[in-house]
Amino acid sequence: MTEVISVKFKEGGKPYHFDPAGVSAETGDRVIVEMQSGKEIGTVSEGIHTVNDDEIVPPLRRVLRKATEKDLKRVEENRKKEAEALKVCEKLLEQNKLEMKLVDVEYSFDGGRIVFFFTADGRVDFRELVKDLANHFHTRIELRQIGVRDEAKMLGGIGICGQPYCCSRFLNDFQTVSIKMAKEQRLSLNPAKVSGSCGRLMCCLKYEQPAYEYLDTITPRIGSVVKTSEGTATVVDSNLITGFLMVKFDDPDSLPRKIHRSEVKPVSKNRKSRESRGDANEDRQD
Repeated sequence: MTEVISVKFKEGGKPYHFDPAGVSAETGDRVIVEMQSGKEIGTVSEGIHTVNDDEIVPPLRRVLRKATEKDLKRVEENRKKEAEALKVCEKLLEQNKLEMKLVDVEYSFDGGRIVFFFTADGRVDFRELVKDLANHFHTRIELRQIGVRDEAKMLGGIGICGQPYCCSRFLNDFQTVSIKMAKEQRLSLNPAKVSGSCGRLMCCLKYEQPAYEYLDTITPRIGSVVKTSEGTATVVDSNLITGFLMVKFDDPDSLPRKIHRSEVKPVSKNRKSRESRGDANEDRQD
């Protein structure tokens, strides 16, 4: 077991483990940490705790100190510089006639590096752009091509559910989402209905899938026979979320009725077939 402090660098981002190195920090504290590229500032997502050694990605870098007022002021200054850098880069994109969409800009804490994030349909030769940016800012320049899901996570927004994007709030990593999940959750397969603002299948299909799989195990399927307080009936429709079923009794004149799954008991096929054979034998005996 290893003692660590977990730190996030972005809201909704992935937490990373750091060696406390004698620094006592609690959740929500801003701290300065040691990174390969230099010093960075982050927010403590979990104070000092222990994790298994196999959860550590070596080398385990250190927490240097808690952020001071001077450090926080530098962060504010960097945010202002990022807005200016965004405008400069957009102008240079036009001058170089590059088919790129600039998404975001990040200054490192110490200002020694600027990272430009962009999306593009294919590979882009941005070597001249990097030279122009380096000549303008006189610091290390990095350009990173990201996908549309990363773009949505960075920019944020409101989804079709009326809530802020899951990816920008609490999802640390993107996981594979399949259309099969939409089918099993009985959603419309219309792309406009099951796709997020990024144009990809909604992330909620993935993390909600286990709940639907459980509900499916306790909900009688359409076409199955169930036993109710009024006799046996056939399920003609069901709602996994509410648990209500529409059942049709054997009486041809009866209309489908609404009943909760907790009020029915599934009848096995073998039992129903035995009952049918029994009824047939009784008819022959009569």
